[in-house]
Amino acid sequence: MHVHVNAATSVDGKLSSRRREQIKISGDEDFDRVDDVRANSDAVLVGVGTVLADDPQLALDDSEHVAARESRGESSHPARVVADSRARTPVDARILNDVSETYILVSESAPEDRIEALEGAGATIVIAGEARVSLPEAFGELESAGIERLMVEGGGEVIFSLFSDGLVDELSLYVGSMVIGGREAPTLADGDGFTENFPRLTLRDVERVDDGVLLRYDC
Repeated sequence: MHVHVNAATSVDGKLSSRRREQIKISGDEDFDRVDDVRANSDAVLVGVGTVLADDPQLALDDSEHVAARESRGESSHPARVVADSRARTPVDARILNDVSETYILVSESAPEDRIEALEGAGATIVIAGEARVSLPEAFGELESAGIERLMVEGGGEVIFSLFSDGLVDELSLYVGSMVIGGREAPTLADGDGFTENFPRLTLRDVERVDDGVLLRYDC
C-alpha cells in the first residue's frame, strides 16, 4: 500500500489553534490540489480527533473528478477510513453517510456496544491491536479489501503514529503564511515524539501555491 500524507500547517507547524477548531490555512489553488489527490486515492484516512472536531465528509468537491473516477470503473468517491481505537465516532457523523464506504479501525479494547452501533450505522469495522489500533495490521486488512493508495489527512497523533511505524511513503505539506502559536495547538506530528532514530525525508519538490509554499517529500 502506498501511503500519502497530506497536510497544511502554519509557518510554526500548527494544524489548528489550541481550541482545535478548523482554520483555513491554504487557498483555492491548494484546495483543488487536495481534491485531485483524493480523487486519485482509493481511500482517505483521518483520526477520530478530526472527526470529533470537524465532522468531515471527505468526499470529492469537483464533479469532474467524480466523473473521471466513474469512467475508470471506480466508486464515485474514495472510501473513508477512521483510526478510532475506542470506537468514539458518532453514529450521526457525516463520514458515515452513504456517499462511499467507511472503515473504522478499532482496537480490541473498543466497547462492543459502540462497535455494534457503528456497524448499524453502516461502517465496516476492522479490529487490530489490543489497547490501541495497530496501524500495520489494520493496513494489511485494508489492502486485502483492495485499497492500494491511501491518502492521510490528519491529525497529528495519527501522522506521528504512521511515521513511528514506518508506514509513510510520501508527504505533501502546504505551509501557509500565518502564525498560530500555542503550546497546546496540534502540530503535524504529535504523539510521544522521537528522541532518536528521527525519520529522515527527501525533499522532492518546492512550489509556491496561493500565498504559501508546497513541499513534497519522499519518505
